[in-house]
Amino acid sequence: MKLTVIGGGGVRSLFLAKSIAQQSSKLGITQLVFMDNDAEKLKVYGTLARHVSQMLDPALEFVLTENPVEAVKDADYVITTIRVGGDHMRVRDERIALAHNVLGQETTGAAGVSFAMRSIPALASYCELIRAHAKPTVKVFNFTNPAGVVSQALHDMGYDFTYGICDAPSGMLHQFADLYGVDASRLEGECYGLNHLSYFSSIKLDGREIVPELIESDEVYQKTDMHFFEKDLVRTHRSILNEYLYYFYYRERAVENIQKAGQTRGELIEEVNRKMTAELSTIDIDDDFDTALKTYEKWYGVREDAYMANETGMKREKPWSFDVFSPDAGGYAGVALRYINLVQTGTEGTMILCAPNNGAIPTLEDDDVVEITCDISAASCKPHRFDITDIPASNLELIRRVKYYERLAARGIVNRSRADIVECLTMHPLVNSYSLACDLADKYIALNKDYIDGWH
Repeated sequence: MKLTVIGGGGVRSLFLAKSIAQQSSKLGITQLVFMDNDAEKLKVYGTLARHVSQMLDPALEFVLTENPVEAVKDADYVITTIRVGGDHMRVRDERIALAHNVLGQETTGAAGVSFAMRSIPALASYCELIRAHAKPTVKVFNFTNPAGVVSQALHDMGYDFTYGICDAPSGMLHQFADLYGVDASRLEGECYGLNHLSYFSSIKLDGREIVPELIESDEVYQKTDMHFFEKDLVRTHRSILNEYLYYFYYRERAVENIQKAGQTRGELIEEVNRKMTAELSTIDIDDDFDTALKTYEKWYGVREDAYMANETGMKREKPWSFDVFSPDAGGYAGVALRYINLVQTGTEGTMILCAPNNGAIPTLEDDDVVEITCDISAASCKPHRFDITDIPASNLELIRRVKYYERLAARGIVNRSRADIVECLTMHPLVNSYSLACDLADKYIALNKDYIDGWH
């Protein structure tokens, strides 16, 4: 079996290599290809990833390439994780929004539409190559942000072999598993909503419902990413909240904290990645992997420790490290690998994906892409259905409003319609202004003129 990663020169490539190599023998993965169009990053992070892979499964053929056709030819599965325009374009996306005192976060905030203007055309080009050169049964797992808008656009364009994936829901379940001192496989979660805007209505430990006790547990608000929320808010929504809901429920705090910090998340990432890449480039990774890994740990630890820190004023307390041989927590590669495992073994199981709604969440359209718990088998992907009485009204209203934004953003980018971009931003809860939407739309269209054109 051949598995390809498009964006294999990304700084998280080591995580992908670890996840895949730890399961490659069991899943029958014989060839792993990391492709990137950035030669320098592929040399640095691809080489690190190759070493990790070889340490875990020396029999796995690991290939680095800049050639996309070579990468996807006869591929069984493809993971896409790209950042078109690099870190600096993210910085510009965020700063344009913040200049209007509007949240510029790249998936939840207004900047997401700008990022999507670059992501969607590039991913569509890759999907065409995949359709032409990969196996007819190929499946593509997209981790490229903003995953909600991107997944909607790819679905609308007819690329029905694609699924959006995110490690936020599974990451939350792993945090709760750590809290209870159990393996995450003993937890089952019922998740519904959109990417970076989802809720767990149910989490069961060995079949026992634990959401009520999680909501009331003080420890949950101290040791997990639920620390972004106040208990009274969580009680109101009767659900476990995706951490990105912080940006909706504490909008003014997020913007104020970022402005006070004087540095956006994008600016921090750009600085850390630049310094890390520069230092790693001076090391002969093939001859001195240990030094390279320590350097990587140092810099990536800075990035992880600062996760949502400027926006919330809170830092993660658990020190970050990378252990090649420790059991893999999964991450977004783990989501893709669970799907592969279910299909390859012919078993049925559940997992959380971005997939067409098909009546699962009431009042949404069937072809709306949602983030939801699905039943997976070799033959199908069926989202779990929720009755309207199962979903608190305020949760549903926010989902509907943001889905309207995602639907129009995807359509506007695919059709190059400025009117749709203005409308989607006008209705975005974090913009909520026609005049601001007009200005943001024009600035983002101008910013991305080298990546997408033909607007009308």
